[in-house]
Amino acid sequence: MPVAVHVLGLAVFALGTSEFMLSGLLPPVAEDMGVSIPQAGLLISAFAIGMVVGAPLLAVATLRLPRRTTLIALISVFGLGQVAGALAPSYALLFASRIVSALACAGFWAVGAAVAIAMVRQDQRARAMAVMIGGLSVANVLGVPAGAFLGEHLGWRSAFWAVGAASAVALAGILALVPRIPLPAERPVLRRELGIYRDRQVWLSVGVTALAAGGVFCAFSYLSPLLTDVAGLDSAWVPWVLGLFGLGALAGTAVGGRFADAHLFGIMLWGITASTALLVALALLASSAAAAVALSFLIGFSTFLTAPALNARMFNVAGAAPTLAGATTTAAFNLGNTGGPWLGGTVIDAGLGFTATAWAGAAMTVTAIALGLTALRLDRRSRRARTTRIVASSAGAAAGTRSPDRPTADCT
Repeated sequence: MPVAVHVLGLAVFALGTSEFMLSGLLPPVAEDMGVSIPQAGLLISAFAIGMVVGAPLLAVATLRLPRRTTLIALISVFGLGQVAGALAPSYALLFASRIVSALACAGFWAVGAAVAIAMVRQDQRARAMAVMIGGLSVANVLGVPAGAFLGEHLGWRSAFWAVGAASAVALAGILALVPRIPLPAERPVLRRELGIYRDRQVWLSVGVTALAAGGVFCAFSYLSPLLTDVAGLDSAWVPWVLGLFGLGALAGTAVGGRFADAHLFGIMLWGITASTALLVALALLASSAAAAVALSFLIGFSTFLTAPALNARMFNVAGAAPTLAGATTTAAFNLGNTGGPWLGGTVIDAGLGFTATAWAGAAMTVTAIALGLTALRLDRRSRRARTTRIVASSAGAAAGTRSPDRPTADCT
């Protein structure tokens, strides 16, 4: 892997910490801002909404801009958004700062993914994305638990200050180590790039990604109150359990990145199936502290096992528009990260309890499996059709080079 890909993974560490750290900060944020826990959970959805909207918009807006300059600008805006969140005096301003940060984060993901993919061979795409997603996994191992620890001891605002500092470190790394990426010789044409959205496989990929991510984060967004109120753990255990989820995510990313290039659909479908089974187990066994802790690790593993495959699949079906492919994947993941916490908050507000978030998440992942099987069937049908055309074309070419039969003599 080029060193620039690893630097992008380092930057993603800061982005991912900000995106997910509120999972361990919901109770203190809710208390300080005078809102309910489901309302505080909407801050996670606000970030995800900004990612959904920002990824394609910023991908289009920066399509013809220098890639390195774009990355520098976006990570700078993101860092300033963290400072604004740390200083926010009200829930409304904190909500707005999350959207601004998310827009910058979305643009960085889209452009960064396109840069990473452009620097490697096609058979290394899943591995390149695994390096970037590895930054997200490390954020879950270190960043999110550290944020929860800081929130427990220094107040939730200290976590925002810490992410702002991490963003400054990422900015320095990009300035020092990411090279200037030349724009294509042929200037990108927006109409041609948008043409990927006429492919139903692109939309199936969006659906699978959104539902797979949403199903897990429907439960994960409310893991902190589930651990304390249902499993009976002390709040001091929450950062450690979040770190365990992150360790599972890191392991899953490594395994998925290693095998997804060769077994893309297998990794994708089996990983989502495992997440479904584990969410059902969490719903049934959440009252057991030991089971809840163990399942947190396993869910982290199964979730991030599929991430390299889901990213690589989008680049395979939308290869004609790599920047929009990265943006679309980012939007799809965060469409799930928007819908999942919203659905989780809805079932909690309905009085169904924190364990109901796992049941609702399992329903989303089952739907993702159905869409994934549909994509697999269409992919196999398309491959068979291409093979038939190639065979027919080869047969036709062979017939065209054969000498015509000589006419037989008339013996009558």
